[in-house]
Amino acid sequence: MKRIEATIQVDKVGAVSDAIKDKVGGYTILEGNGRGSGKRQTMRSGRGTGTFESEYNKVSTISTIVEDSKVETVVSAISDAAFTGKSGDGIICIENVEDVVNIASKKRGNEAL
Repeated sequence: MKRIEATIQVDKVGAVSDAIKDKVGGYTILEGNGRGSGKRQTMRSGRGTGTFESEYNKVSTISTIVEDSKVETVVSAISDAAFTGKSGDGIICIENVEDVVNIASKKRGNEAL
């Protein structure tokens, strides 16, 4: 099993969610601030006469666990849905998962997904 964690732009959450909802058993979305290669938002200060660059961008992290055979399908779906062609589209991390346990059913491994 693999854990797929994608950090993407906040405005792409709906598109990515739609792209993976039929491919995975479930997923978690966390929203927060991040700092990467993307251009940060320019904000006005004072009475609109000055500007400053935001220290962080608004980002979302979508996390799911899938069987090894589904990894490329899910990664491709996320990549296609989040793509704009500009710096800061996001990053996808793929990690090995030794085991999972479904708390309600007590099932383990692929059955728990």
